Amino acid sequence: MRWSQYFIPTLREDPADAEVISHKLLLRAGVVRQLSAGIYSYLPLGQRIALKVMQILREEMNAVGGQEFYLPALHPAEIWQESGRWSAIGDEMFRLKDRKGMDMCLGMTHEEVFTAIARNELRSYKQLPQVWYQIQIKFRDEPRPKSGLMRLRTFIMKDAYTFDVDWEGLDKSFIDQREAYKKIFARCGVQFSIVEASSGSMGGSESNEFVARTDAGEDFIATCTSCDYAANLEKATSRLPKIEDETGPDAPEEFPTPGVRTIEDLARAPYLVAANQQIKTLVYVATIEGESRPVLALLRGDHPLHEVKFADAIGATAVRPAHPEEIRDLLGASAGSLGAVNAKENARATKQQLIIVADQGLKDRRNMTTGANKDDHHIRGVNLERDIEVDQWADLRTVESGEACPRCDSGTLEVFKAMEIGHIFKLGTKYSDSMGAHVLTADGKSVPIVMGSYGIGVERIITAAIEQNHDADGIIWPKSITPFDVIVTITNIKDEKLREAGEKLYQDLQRAGLEVLLDDRDERAGVKFKDADLIGIPYRITVGKKIADETVELFDRRAKQSEDVKLVDIVKRVQTLALSQP
Repeated sequence: MRWSQYFIPTLREDPADAEVISHKLLLRAGVVRQLSAGIYSYLPLGQRIALKVMQILREEMNAVGGQEFYLPALHPAEIWQESGRWSAIGDEMFRLKDRKGMDMCLGMTHEEVFTAIARNELRSYKQLPQVWYQIQIKFRDEPRPKSGLMRLRTFIMKDAYTFDVDWEGLDKSFIDQREAYKKIFARCGVQFSIVEASSGSMGGSESNEFVARTDAGEDFIATCTSCDYAANLEKATSRLPKIEDETGPDAPEEFPTPGVRTIEDLARAPYLVAANQQIKTLVYVATIEGESRPVLALLRGDHPLHEVKFADAIGATAVRPAHPEEIRDLLGASAGSLGAVNAKENARATKQQLIIVADQGLKDRRNMTTGANKDDHHIRGVNLERDIEVDQWADLRTVESGEACPRCDSGTLEVFKAMEIGHIFKLGTKYSDSMGAHVLTADGKSVPIVMGSYGIGVERIITAAIEQNHDADGIIWPKSITPFDVIVTITNIKDEKLREAGEKLYQDLQRAGLEVLLDDRDERAGVKFKDADLIGIPYRITVGKKIADETVELFDRRAKQSEDVKLVDIVKRVQTLALSQP
């Protein structure tokens, strides 16, 4: 390609609305342009990069037996209603009606469509296992689209699905896909971690998240300093030092606390109740099996709640903090004076079915202090098992850096920011049960197909590659997904000798099987060098004054090192470099 004819609209300055480095560089390098919030157009450079990522995805999926499909992005509501997700998924789904009034949606994912094909076509265990995948545009009505290609409303995803006759088969399929994902991210030049994660609206028994460490990420990951434990904070746990509580009174005692509204207020004089001796009571409204229910979440006063853990624990499809009027109607007091002692009685008096869920960190605790459900009053001497009707014990709290690893005896946890780049799920029979996808076993028994689901975001790979591979001058593309292998820069296009040498080198490199961008613009050499650094091509060949000695300068973008190479040797030299790893 000739730069003079190729569309690469580079920008000198960072766009005002771009916050993270990948977003800034994607715009400045002319890779994408924004159409609307969370909706981007790929420009020619971006399309070349995306196609290379997709080719790697295809090669690794095919290597584990994948068969590529291409499914509709427009779905009838009927199949989502069959799985139960039509009502379970909220406003993030784009919904519409066709001209006949039929409910439709734009696909966020394709479990339902693939399951519908499987139930109509797969009859016997002899047809299993199957590995099906596609690379398709997805749609999500993201409430806060931002950070360039990181949080989008329309995006490209590779989603794969495995179909097995039993759980042992799923275990093998899951491992095969996990190994394929490792190869994909390594080939794309992205450093990653595999962590335990919540399955969320996807459902299933187990999931692993692939994350790339970056300060631009919106996930928080906990990893152990001594072993291989790693988990998203949605799933992370830790070991807490045991607290020896005093015995306390035989029954809870109420006492006045005028003006006390927070954990910190109660920890100060004259009360001096340490945060770890307090029970924090949070009131939520949860949607469980389509019904709204009030739920109390109880934690130690110094422990923050993780809402995803909370929702997963109670099987809720949605949770929200209760409104002030809902809290007073349920418990008879305002926030700051709330507690779970006698809370069930208060709820029954108003004909509400209250659920109380307590964090494991409160297990066996006694002589604790909590709100009295009476404004400006608290209760001390509370023993959890004795004084509170707990319906469920669960891990609800958010893990913090420095806490002890749950897996090994010596490690502590480090929490860092990361972005999700892939996610794999053991769906089990969630979709085959609800949608009637069954096969016959060897002994003639009809069983639901055991499924797995595996997703990778193309834009997230591109974003992670930039976040992890850039400097003050621009992008440094990994060789496997760079839009071009090498750029030939003619310093003065008006100099006939330089122009002829550059043109010949351009042709020779192409004949050698390299993807070449020829900078033949009538621009100053400094402008060309800056643009070359910005768009991040791994190698730049400068055709300048040294051509008189049959020599060109070869610049390594990542190493920031230059070397003089004779014209007769330059093609072989670039071939060697471009084909080497990484």
